[in-house]
Amino acid sequence: MGNGAFHGWDMKLKNYTSNVPESRTIARIEECLAEAGATGISKDYKEGRLLALTFRVSLPSGRSMSIRLPANSDGVFTAMMKGVKRPRSSTAGKIREQAGKTAWKLMQDWVEVQLSLIHMQQADFVQVFLPYVWDGKSTFYEQLKAKNFLALPQAKEEAV
Repeated sequence: MGNGAFHGWDMKLKNYTSNVPESRTIARIEECLAEAGATGISKDYKEGRLLALTFRVSLPSGRSMSIRLPANSDGVFTAMMKGVKRPRSSTAGKIREQAGKTAWKLMQDWVEVQLSLIHMQQADFVQVFLPYVWDGKSTFYEQLKAKNFLALPQAKEEAV
């Protein structure tokens, strides 16, 4: 979508011009997760649009956990539409399609960086994927948010 419709967004919105089909990006994410030890990967769709990838991993303790990685293409769409001054009738449809490509490409980049951190021993698996731990209904982050983050430790004045 290098037609200038998003003039000025190139520095603010990574991958906004990605031409990689969603299916290829998702296949690459699945490949990365499988190489990292995922024991099962599933896809969650709504109205024909992929919302999230959910995968299972085994922990060193022998337990397994599920991780749900959503790609918020609606959020990307909203951000992209803000950059359109005078949209034509076909603009929203093109931007909606581009938003899906961009959202999943961003998720691919994020997954690759997180797996690199793990591989380079800068973080461990649970540390980077903890917000996305899935109990079948919601992620750990969603549970914290629903309770106004009260389970998080209180910051100390001198720590900032």
